[in-house]
Amino acid sequence: MNMTESQRPVQRLVVKIGSGLIRTSQGRLNEDAVRQYAKQLATLRKYGVEVILVSSGAIALGMPVLQQQRMPRTTALQQAAAAIGQSHLIWNYERLFGMFNQQVAQILLTHADLRNRGRYLNARNTLQTLIAHGVIPIINENDTVSVEEIRFGDNDSLSAMVCNLIDADTLIILTDIDGLYTADPRLDPNATLIPVVEHLDRRIEALAGRSTHATGRGGMYSKIQAAKIAGASGIHTYIANGLKPNIITHVLDGEAQCTHIHPSAAGKLSSRKRWIGYALKAKGTLVVDDGAKRALTIQGKSLLPSGIIKVSGSFRFGDAVYCTDASETCFAQGLVNYSSQELMAIIGQHTSHIKTILGNTAKAYDEVIHRDNLVLL
Repeated sequence: MNMTESQRPVQRLVVKIGSGLIRTSQGRLNEDAVRQYAKQLATLRKYGVEVILVSSGAIALGMPVLQQQRMPRTTALQQAAAAIGQSHLIWNYERLFGMFNQQVAQILLTHADLRNRGRYLNARNTLQTLIAHGVIPIINENDTVSVEEIRFGDNDSLSAMVCNLIDADTLIILTDIDGLYTADPRLDPNATLIPVVEHLDRRIEALAGRSTHATGRGGMYSKIQAAKIAGASGIHTYIANGLKPNIITHVLDGEAQCTHIHPSAAGKLSSRKRWIGYALKAKGTLVVDDGAKRALTIQGKSLLPSGIIKVSGSFRFGDAVYCTDASETCFAQGLVNYSSQELMAIIGQHTSHIKTILGNTAKAYDEVIHRDNLVLL
């Protein structure tokens, strides 16, 4: 690889590899493919690029042992397949990276690890230490214990959250097609590749659809959502065909046929803001009027109870909630100063009335969500 020809200087790179790329049609590990990925990433590390690998495949590799041809339907079967497949997966990664004298480390995460601020910082510190010592962390969702409440949903989302967690500047998501197309290229012969996306909007999201792979949870839609999360922190995302030789180095050299999604934000959010906006799962939704939306999105103000027109969900003080407009378009996420029960009582009220309504023993915050605890999505 000729790093001087790279389109942009890349300092810290996250690469996500889907299960379909490392598993053969017979359900075995595609050793040739994994060896090529290991060679490329080890070479990048020698050039001084800090590399983090997010790899799916545990469930897919465990499925044949349980005689499952498609993604297991029950959580118990998924967890059992993951327990079988994860040990096989990491053993082979260690062996194949070792061929290029590259040390790796296994990190298994659930959404609960990132939702708790203390555990979030612990994971961050561990990853930073591994990177500083030249080790390539290999991250996967801990599917052996994951249930719906603590699941990321797919490793595309996990890869974007890892980018935010460790301040990456570039995310490469490898799949089995060249990138985002104007239509599904498997169904439409006239579909054309979209090489650059300057701004992610609903039209782009609609093009992605919601298809999934037989051995994985994600599809193009989840990759676009991952790019959206990463882009909010100033991170460039590339969606590329992992079946092509030397695809990772070709992407960074600007030689790959792929989709480059530019970040939507001019600069990176702070670590705490990234945690609020993208590591936490919202427990409810606040529907606000046009004036409140304008105050939050344009004027950079806090959310007051007078601007709220509807409250849904069950949440407590300090929980994350979505903010939507009257058309239910979600535009922000933040930490609330009141429980859902308290908010139902003060909805639409002026701040001067809060103490009277809730009682003198209540903590009367002027803001429902302070601007320092709000992230625009």
